[in-house]
Amino acid sequence: MSVKITGEKKMMAEIEKRYGQIKMQQLSDKALKKGAEVFVRELQSQFESFKKSGASIEEMTISEPTWVNGSRTIKIHWKGPKNRYRIIHLNEFGTVKNPNPKGRGAIARAMRNAEKEYRDTIKRVIKEGI
Repeated sequence: MSVKITGEKKMMAEIEKRYGQIKMQQLSDKALKKGAEVFVRELQSQFESFKKSGASIEEMTISEPTWVNGSRTIKIHWKGPKNRYRIIHLNEFGTVKNPNPKGRGAIARAMRNAEKEYRDTIKRVIKEGI
């Protein structure tokens, strides 16, 4: 799951040149965290439509920013006592016995719905940090 943002590379290069790499990384980490919160809110609203116990919503977790293939990344995953990470893919894609569960495509819908607000949040946080 990722959202591609275009046009910010030039701005990010200019910020890095002015403020240095450490400040740049701190700013991008802050922007990624705020963007991830936007996505998780949308994901939680998509999961509300088919929740039974609410465990999948409660176990949504945002990782700390890390380097993956040369870029900073945050991952949204499920971690908790009810081990929902084991069945999230069944809700998203279905099974042989239940090919169209209520939650089918919820993650993809959340990504599509949150894309604009995610981009706007990233831009706003970067502009505030400059």
